[in-house]
Amino acid sequence: MTPRITFAVAARVLAQLRRDHRTVAMLIVLPALLVSLMWWMFTDSPSTFDRVGGPLLAVFPAIIMFIVTSVATLRERSSGTLSRLFTMPMGKLDFLLGYALAFALIAVVQAAVVVSISLYALGLDIRGAAWQLGVVAVLDGVLGTALGLFASAFASTEFQAVQMMPAVMIPQILLCGLLVPRDALPGVLHAVSDVLPLSYAVDAVAGVAAGNGFGSGAGTDALVVLAFILGALALGAATLKRRTP
Repeated sequence: MTPRITFAVAARVLAQLRRDHRTVAMLIVLPALLVSLMWWMFTDSPSTFDRVGGPLLAVFPAIIMFIVTSVATLRERSSGTLSRLFTMPMGKLDFLLGYALAFALIAVVQAAVVVSISLYALGLDIRGAAWQLGVVAVLDGVLGTALGLFASAFASTEFQAVQMMPAVMIPQILLCGLLVPRDALPGVLHAVSDVLPLSYAVDAVAGVAAGNGFGSGAGTDALVVLAFILGALALGAATLKRRTP
C-alpha cells in the first residue's frame, strides 16, 4: 500500500463525484429526506420517532453508500478503467482504500447534514452527545461503502450490483433491531444478528441516543463496526477483479 497512490485515487473519485450532481444529492440529501419522511409519518407520536429515528441514522446512510459504491466500482471494471489503472504501480488495496477515503469524506458531510436536521429541525431527542452521534453516523456510512466495495466483486453488470442490495442489506435491516429488539428475536435469528455488521451500527447509534457514550457500550459497538469495515476492505482486496468477464 502506497499512501500517495491511495490519496490520488481518492482525489480522482472526488473529482468524478463533483461532476455528478445527482449522485452527490443522493448521497448527502437523500438520507435527510428519508429521516424527515419518517418524522412526518410519526408526527402524532414523537416518542416513536425518538425510538426509531436514531437507528435510522445508521440504516439509511449505509444503504445509500452501499448502492452507490457497488455500482461505481462495477462501472470502473466494466469500462476497463480498472484494468488501465492496474497497469500503473497500484495495488488492489490502494484502489479500495482510495475509494473508502473518498466516500468517508462524503460520509462526514452526509452525517453532519442528517444529524443536524434530525436534532435541530426534527427535534430528535437523544441523551448522548451530538458529536458522538455524528461519528457513529460517519462509521455507518463508511460501513456501507466497504460492504459495497466487497459485494461489487460478485456482480458482472450494474444491474447485478443493484441486486446485491436486497441480498446483503435487507436481511441486516430485518435483524438489526430496527423492527424488533434483537433480544426478542428467536434464538437462531438472534445468533445470526450477532454476526451482522448493521446490528452493531444500530446498537452504537441507539447507545449514544440512550446516553451510553463512547465510554460505555456505544464505544465497543463502534469499534466492532470499524473492525467490520477493515475486514470488508481486506476481503474486497482479495476478491477484486480487474475486469468484468
